[in-house]
Amino acid sequence: MADKREQVLDAAIALLGTRGVRALTHRGVDELVGMPQGSTSNYFRSRGALLEGIVTRLVERDREDWQKFAHLRPAGTDALVEALVAFVTFSTGPDRVRTSARYALFVEASVTPGLDAKIGSARRALVEWGADMLALVGSRNPASDAVVITDYLDGVILHQLTVPDPDFDPTAGITAVLGALT
Repeated sequence: MADKREQVLDAAIALLGTRGVRALTHRGVDELVGMPQGSTSNYFRSRGALLEGIVTRLVERDREDWQKFAHLRPAGTDALVEALVAFVTFSTGPDRVRTSARYALFVEASVTPGLDAKIGSARRALVEWGADMLALVGSRNPASDAVVITDYLDGVILHQLTVPDPDFDPTAGITAVLGALT
C-alpha cells in the first residue's frame, strides 16, 4: 500500500489529469484522496511544492512503468519501433490521465518559477535513456537523435490526447522517424 504522501501525490496527479491545473488545489486533493482538510498542505506547504512533488512522483511512476518495458532493450530498429508504439499506446490509453497531468505540468512550467528546471531534469534523464536505445540500433548521433524522437513522440501523444483518432496507430510515423535517424 502506498504511503500517505504517495496517496496525496497520486490523487493530485489524478485531479490534474482529469480536471486540469485550475482544479489543482490542496483542498481538492484532500477531498479526492479522502483525507481531512489540511492533509495535503501538511506534506506540501505551497502550490509550488505540490507541483514539484507531482513531477517527482510522475518520474517515479514512469520509472516503475519502464521496468515493464525493460525486457524490450531493443537490439534492432523493429524492436525499438515496437517498444515506442507500446509506450505511445499506453500513454494515450490506459495511462491517459497521468499523461494529461504531465502535459498540464508542461504548460504550468511556463508560468511557475522553478518548475521548468524540475521538468527539464526529468526530460534530460529520459533523453539520455533514449540515446542509449538509439545507439543500440545504429544511430550515428544518439544524443541529438534522442531529442528528435522525444519531441516527435511528445507531439504524437499530445495530438492523440487532444484530438483522439479512434483508428490511432503510431507505427508508420515512428517507423519513418526512426528510419530517418538510423
